[in-house]
Amino acid sequence: MRVLVLGSGGREHALAWRLASSPRVRAVVVGPGNAGTAEIAATAPGVDPLDFATVLAACRAHSIDCVFVGPEAPLAAGVVDHLASKGVPAIGPGKSAARLESSKAFSKAFLTRNRIPTAEAREFSDPADFEAYVRGQPGRRLVVKKSGLAAGKGVLESSSVDEMIAFGRSILADDRLLVEEFLEGWEVSIFGLSDGRTHVVLPPCTDFKKAHDGDTGPNTGGMGSICPVPGVGEPLLRRIRAEVVEPTYSALAREGLAYAGVLYFGLMITASGPKVLEFNVRFGDPETQVLLPVLGLDLGAIVEAMAAGKLAEPAPAAAGIAPPKAALGVVVASRGYPESSEKGVVVDPIPAFPSQEALVFHASTSRGADGLLRTGGGRCFTVVGLGGDLRQASANAYRAVERVRFDGGWHRRDIGGRFFMDGGRP
Repeated sequence: MRVLVLGSGGREHALAWRLASSPRVRAVVVGPGNAGTAEIAATAPGVDPLDFATVLAACRAHSIDCVFVGPEAPLAAGVVDHLASKGVPAIGPGKSAARLESSKAFSKAFLTRNRIPTAEAREFSDPADFEAYVRGQPGRRLVVKKSGLAAGKGVLESSSVDEMIAFGRSILADDRLLVEEFLEGWEVSIFGLSDGRTHVVLPPCTDFKKAHDGDTGPNTGGMGSICPVPGVGEPLLRRIRAEVVEPTYSALAREGLAYAGVLYFGLMITASGPKVLEFNVRFGDPETQVLLPVLGLDLGAIVEAMAAGKLAEPAPAAAGIAPPKAALGVVVASRGYPESSEKGVVVDPIPAFPSQEALVFHASTSRGADGLLRTGGGRCFTVVGLGGDLRQASANAYRAVERVRFDGGWHRRDIGGRFFMDGGRP
């Protein structure tokens, strides 16, 4: 099988890295890719994930058998529908099912009518109605969410009426929004893989959205992640499957929305049980970077089975040594992120770390004719520490992240820290 991984981020680097190790995969091509993917796979630099003609041209040029779509924007725009119309199989939903992520209003309605536990919410499109509602909830902590795609940054949690109104008015200039009850608890990321009929659930992850230590500052696309998650044992996983995962996949089939691809369940574990915060219809970033190293299955065989509708058949183990039991990822971001980001900053040479201790995944990096590595976005690298447990993975990650250096680069210093206290529960 020849696979095109669509995208240029750390998630796509991790996917290419894992697919390249599969005996079922003859070639991996990444489009447009980055400097890191270029070291392990072929690159199709002319690909624009939102320009479907360039995607199809890369498929033809590289004799691609299957496209694995990484980011959400091309899924929301309908790239899978376009490829299907040209006879190219792809991993990901069509435009209709992608509304589970591209429209929070759509996904909330889906959750509500199918009685899947979630936060209570109200939808607004009129600024006056929204302002009147918020002013009628003085002192109450609420969550304001942009309905459309926002790269993980279209959410505000606040009890300040003025702050919520200002944030909401900026959204309502060109989109709808939801106002949700604030849920108390702790977050878990669950990923399901499906061939459109059968599904499997992967080990739980957690990402860290806030920009600064202590879970403070603005929301980001994710500043780090861990896998597995302490406190998520088999009893809780059984409850998540029974109350959330199984009802969701049943509802997707019932409503004609089932697809071959990834479904992310962003969950809040509350005192009354798990509740869905959001869906994504693709792998997360930076969760993918910690999930794939600990996944003991052959990703190439899984992708092949998903595309062929044969996921129910047993998947072979991944080639090579036994996977680590835990992974912890630390994102290195550019100066100004998430409000802005510097690009084109030269990165010091990154040393090769022992593969059983640490991995470095690039995001939108490039290497010029001068051979120098340069940054290309807000979140530039994910440094993943591996180990027999999260403490060892953390030690390896933070030892390695100090060697990933460029002017203005910064990272959180407490990823996973709250799970090391109070018996492993946040």
